[in-house]
Amino acid sequence: MAVSLSPLLSPSIPTTTRNYPKTLLNRSNSLTINLNRVKFTPNCASKDTQLESPPSTQLDCVGTGTNVECDVGSEPEDPSSESPKLPDELSLVGVIWEWGLLVSPFFFWGTAMVAMKEVLPKTGPFFVSSFRLIPAGVLLVGFAAARGRPLPSGVMAWLSISLFALVDATCFQGFLAEGLERTSAGLGSYLTSRNGLFQVIIDSQPLTVAVLASLLFGETIGFVGAAGLVLGVIGLLLLEVPALSLNGSNFSLWGSGEWWMLLAAQSMAVGTVMVRWVSKYSDPIMATGWHMVIGGLPLVVISFLNHDPALNGSFMELTSNDLLALLYTSLFGSAISYGVYFYNATRGSLTKLSSLTFLTPMFASIFGFLYLGETFAPVQLVGAVVTLAAIYMVNYRSSLE
Repeated sequence: MAVSLSPLLSPSIPTTTRNYPKTLLNRSNSLTINLNRVKFTPNCASKDTQLESPPSTQLDCVGTGTNVECDVGSEPEDPSSESPKLPDELSLVGVIWEWGLLVSPFFFWGTAMVAMKEVLPKTGPFFVSSFRLIPAGVLLVGFAAARGRPLPSGVMAWLSISLFALVDATCFQGFLAEGLERTSAGLGSYLTSRNGLFQVIIDSQPLTVAVLASLLFGETIGFVGAAGLVLGVIGLLLLEVPALSLNGSNFSLWGSGEWWMLLAAQSMAVGTVMVRWVSKYSDPIMATGWHMVIGGLPLVVISFLNHDPALNGSFMELTSNDLLALLYTSLFGSAISYGVYFYNATRGSLTKLSSLTFLTPMFASIFGFLYLGETFAPVQLVGAVVTLAAIYMVNYRSSLE
């Protein structure tokens, strides 16, 4: 609360005594002071202000313009009254929960590869892509609206979401489904090739994100982090060693699942970087949902033109396991995973987040081995360990902090 007092007032103003109520608010109305009775006795001649107040109350007055602001100091707090610190067990649970959220998209993406592999021949690649996007996008938009998140508004908001949808939804999911149909689930999840050099190019999604994030946002990860990205590619090479022995004599670029997967990987990398631009104009969760809905619509048209089996009557022949696989890829492999992933992309380092993509083939290979009987050679275990070490190196600085 501000009161007019000397020494800022003219000496001609007489000295007065005022009584103040029990609850006194300062000028910003942000501090509540409890006093029984406070009496100001301004002394205009000596520039001193005398205060009579209870002994337990300390009052400091500071001149501001033609007023005096008074702040009341509180007594030292009793250490025993402080809020108790959380037990170490609860802190550990929080750390595990935080890392679980970071890793969950890559777990769901890897396992969704396994689920998609079985249902693709019965429905068609583009139908699976559209079914994976549109229902999940509707769910995500509904969730965001229920949480009070604002709808996109304005030309730039919808333009950015539409471009985001074209690159990250239509292109990525379309290329991914086409490529997955031509590869195994585990290897296809992170893009196998017929020779080592092409393999390195295909597995460069985190490298692409690192370069784009450095150019556009000035992100740096240091020498250890950069070495971790390279080591991650080496780990993926070890994970995918069996594919390198394939005979490439009849290689066809557009008939190669590796080529479609390369396009999918780069689409995902560009989409990861785009999300920060999109979030300037829209809520990230709401934008993610709408980009899935908008991006899935062209895939429905392509599915129809491609004469996918699901649109030619075979959808009614799907078993309960097939329907569960479709629901899993839509709910967990898209709605939850995309929502968490792109929300994290707006908050932290894009390079470090993208480095966790190295986990996707690990999960896909493990579950492909368990449920589809795909090959999981011992050397791939070494690749898994190397990949985990690479992820730690990329996030090395954060672990120290």
